[in-house]
Amino acid sequence: MMSLFRDPILLAAALGTSLPFLSMAIILIFTRHNQRLSASISVGSVSTSVLCALYLLITLSHAGAPIQYEFPWLLADDIVIPFGYLLDPLSLLMLNIVAVISFLVQVYSIGYMAGDPGFSRYYAFQSLFAWAMMSMVIAPSMLQLFIFWELVGLASYLLIGYYYEKWSASQAGKKAFVMTRLGDIGFFLGLIILVLGFGDLSIVRMNEAGQAHNIPQYLLTISALLIFGGVMGKSAQFPLLTWLPDAMEGPTPVSALLHSATMVAAGVYMFGRIFPFYSMSPEAMGLALAIGTVTMLLSSTMAMATYDLKQVWAYSTVSQLGFMVMGLAAGGYFAGVFHLTTHAGFKALLFLCSGIFIHEYHTNDFRIIGRQGGRKLLIPMVCMTVGALALSGIFPFSGFFSKEAVLGVLANHPNKLWLFAGLLGALMTAYYTFRLIFFMLFPKSAGEVHGEHDSHGAGHGHDDHDKEHHGYIFWTMAVPVMILAAISCVLGFSQSSLEHFLLGQGTVPAQLAASHGTEAHAVAHEGHGIGHYALLLAAVTMAVGGILWAFFEFGRKRATQEGFLRLFPKVEQLFAARWYMDAFLRRFLDDVIYSGFTNLFTRNDRRIIDGGIDGICFFTIGSGRLLSFLQSGMLQYNLLVMIAAVGVVVLYLLLA
Repeated sequence: MMSLFRDPILLAAALGTSLPFLSMAIILIFTRHNQRLSASISVGSVSTSVLCALYLLITLSHAGAPIQYEFPWLLADDIVIPFGYLLDPLSLLMLNIVAVISFLVQVYSIGYMAGDPGFSRYYAFQSLFAWAMMSMVIAPSMLQLFIFWELVGLASYLLIGYYYEKWSASQAGKKAFVMTRLGDIGFFLGLIILVLGFGDLSIVRMNEAGQAHNIPQYLLTISALLIFGGVMGKSAQFPLLTWLPDAMEGPTPVSALLHSATMVAAGVYMFGRIFPFYSMSPEAMGLALAIGTVTMLLSSTMAMATYDLKQVWAYSTVSQLGFMVMGLAAGGYFAGVFHLTTHAGFKALLFLCSGIFIHEYHTNDFRIIGRQGGRKLLIPMVCMTVGALALSGIFPFSGFFSKEAVLGVLANHPNKLWLFAGLLGALMTAYYTFRLIFFMLFPKSAGEVHGEHDSHGAGHGHDDHDKEHHGYIFWTMAVPVMILAAISCVLGFSQSSLEHFLLGQGTVPAQLAASHGTEAHAVAHEGHGIGHYALLLAAVTMAVGGILWAFFEFGRKRATQEGFLRLFPKVEQLFAARWYMDAFLRRFLDDVIYSGFTNLFTRNDRRIIDGGIDGICFFTIGSGRLLSFLQSGMLQYNLLVMIAAVGVVVLYLLLA
């Protein structure tokens, strides 16, 4: 305990990660009925976490080597399971991302969740999430990471199903929990195989052993493939991706928290965390590249066929996560982490802007929001357009720089199929993003639909909200949005500094990046015949082309706002139905799991297990009744039995 106060770095790490947990406990036990105090405690704790994270980042920015603290946690004979903190460039970067996003979302929630009867419970769950996520990103071992990984899943389940009295919300929470657990089964099996074959789950030692070829290749490949199951579940990679759009059933600030840099990015972070270990398996890297590409393309098509504001950004999250996995799996450590960083800012921005519109118009349909005059809300409209430009990869917004980094890595890959897929994804992203923006900026038949919408009571008259727009409720939501918009405008220009921070301090990932030529500035070099300027021109053309395509169909004055998919109704239905993946999973559950395995296990339980126990019971009862005749309670019969037994023994001895 004394060493904790003598070491300011250790104190900052412990204080920054543990305060949200204390906040959760205090709210649930003591202040649940005092909403204002609960919010103050939660926001105060996470703001302290932000200060601690910034202190660690500034203090250790030139540390030169990872700083690791480990303390004995569980002891059993010769086995010691430690608990501690790993502070290196990647963990410090992610710690700051999580702390800042959590802080902004909690401030935003003061306005968005005002008047909600579960206000204190909401902030307790937010604190639980912040504690689990921050503790996960600075875990020094895969076991500790896995423990907090599961706690992140628990907190996500509680937040997604926050409106538990609503059937769809409770189902969405269960779906997210179950599907992510499917991936976690593989993750856990991979850790078991690794600890049995290698004997150590320390992240630093795993990476060093993988780079030094001290782990048998078959063991490394098998464990890497199984661990990637966790990435597939948590970061919604194919085929475990359909839970993420349904997670929109939670409050919009929860969506911003899950989709920006926390829960869904945990899988990508874990991939980057053990990147030196993972990259030593070409088979695992190839599978990850294929899955990331399929995820990116499939989710982009789904976003083209929905009119739900939050679901468009949800599908775009899945798409960008696939893009990050592509960058990492192609060997681009910095490119994948950089895109994760920029995506955190502009995706939180897009969701929080959406929350203002939803809070105002009480609908998720962006067509109705546009027809009701959504563009008149200037702050969220301008900020959401900034986020859309960043998501589309338009200069000078942050997404432009990180997407160029990933495409540069794909250009250096021997197989150009992955580059073409990335360019196609850039085109589709710009198209579906500005399809939404143009629906809101240039609505059609505003007067007619406005009357219809009002008659159904789904929207608010603007007069009712003029005062609210200038009140604290609006500004508690508007200020975080403006901060994120500013971050999305300037973050891309920190690429060189961030690259030096992540790769230039002699860490294992830096050595790996140098040896494989995967620095983010690979885009500045020619890769297998594709020059920097040709690649830059192709990427910009795809992004601008997608915006112009969307403008032609949804933005221009004579646009029908129907889109090209209306010409292919079956294709549109395929995209809207998520390629029937949910239908397939439902059929699989009904016909294979429930009718097959569940029925078989039920019959086994009833006939063999219960039947065996019942048989033992019947035998015991029957034998007891039979033996009870030997004891009738009459002395003469007892003596007769005794004499007969003695006679049998004597007869046996005489005959023997």
